[in-house]
Amino acid sequence: MNDPATVKESAMTQAANAKGKIMLACHDLTRIYREGPQDVTVLEGLELEVRAGERVAIVGSSGSGKTTLLNLLGGLDRPSRGEVRIADESLLDLGETALGRFRNRHIGFVYQFHHLLAEFTALENAALPLIVSGQRKKAAESRARELLIRVGIAERADHKPGELSGGERQRVAIARALVTDPSLVLMDEPTGNLDQTTAASILALMDELARTTACAFVIVTHDPAMAAHQDRVLKLDGGRLTEQHDPL
Repeated sequence: MNDPATVKESAMTQAANAKGKIMLACHDLTRIYREGPQDVTVLEGLELEVRAGERVAIVGSSGSGKTTLLNLLGGLDRPSRGEVRIADESLLDLGETALGRFRNRHIGFVYQFHHLLAEFTALENAALPLIVSGQRKKAAESRARELLIRVGIAERADHKPGELSGGERQRVAIARALVTDPSLVLMDEPTGNLDQTTAASILALMDELARTTACAFVIVTHDPAMAAHQDRVLKLDGGRLTEQHDPL
């Protein structure tokens, strides 16, 4: 078993070395969809930079384009114009096969509904991105166990999702998102399906991860408490992002 203190110290050293580095940069990001005879512009000329260890919340009304933005940042969709750069790599320069490999290595996803595989244990779910990338199972599960330690759920490693609480399942999903040491973690309503107490524990966990990881976090949320807890709050409106200074 890996020592939790050693795991945490190693992670904090990595985070300190990456401090200040731009992990995500978007320039002139535009997405236009064709609906019948008309073009519908969802995002227009969007600009964004997020640095290592920084947590940015994105808020906006339903239909404002938050999901479209996450899909573009995660390489699940291509922009009509503009560029997304992650760890100084332009997603536009990557073909589909290379993009899939890059996404597996550099981007972690956490959804409102955890999307864990019911037939796998917490440890196996957390290790899955590494196994998919070709890493040996033993090494992948060793790394996954480190992440389960960091998210405070190591004692539940051998339990399947049906045996875990909602908060525990979300912690496993966060461990899975971090297991490859990604440059960027995208979170889509990560506390939206949790009760208030459990959501508070996820917020505390994110505080810890911001100190001990070198990645950037982008969190889409309708939860005012979640948004206010981040380093910056941006509002998506009219296809553009603006700093949110007023109380949510």
